[in-house]
Amino acid sequence: MKKYFLIFFILIFTENLYADNKIIYIDINKIISNSESGKYLNKELNKINNENITEFKNIEKELKAEEESILKQKNILKESEFNSKVSELREKVNSYNEFKKKKNNDLKNLRDNAAKKILDILNLILSEYSAKNSISLIIDKKNIIIGKSELDVTNQIMDLLNKKIKKVDLK
Repeated sequence: MKKYFLIFFILIFTENLYADNKIIYIDINKIISNSESGKYLNKELNKINNENITEFKNIEKELKAEEESILKQKNILKESEFNSKVSELREKVNSYNEFKKKKNNDLKNLRDNAAKKILDILNLILSEYSAKNSISLIIDKKNIIIGKSELDVTNQIMDLLNKKIKKVDLK
């Protein structure tokens, strides 16, 4: 009787131990950089960055030309006039540095907000995908040392993301 009782408990507990837990992994960086919305985001951010760089170079040329002009006049001007022009130039350089810092921070915030929008949509897609396919755990590929390639669903998720969103609003 004890043997049957022991066998009964072993069968019940081992069945729970071998329950089907599906685990998959995705490469989030690949999805963000290679999806249509990610490519659009990168293209637009590069365009904005290039415009900023051009604007920065123009301002730097103007400041450099003004500095050279002041240095040429050093021996001609009175010391007080020279010092006032130098202090004006320093103020312009400081305001330029603040302007440049603000533009770079604006670009970073724009990138972060747009990436957050993509990740929010990706999170919804992953939730739907895991519910539909009875997935227990989804792991980012960068946290995996070795895994079966059959468990990588990056391309499937990227296709779902491409169907859901093509562009990201940057404003």
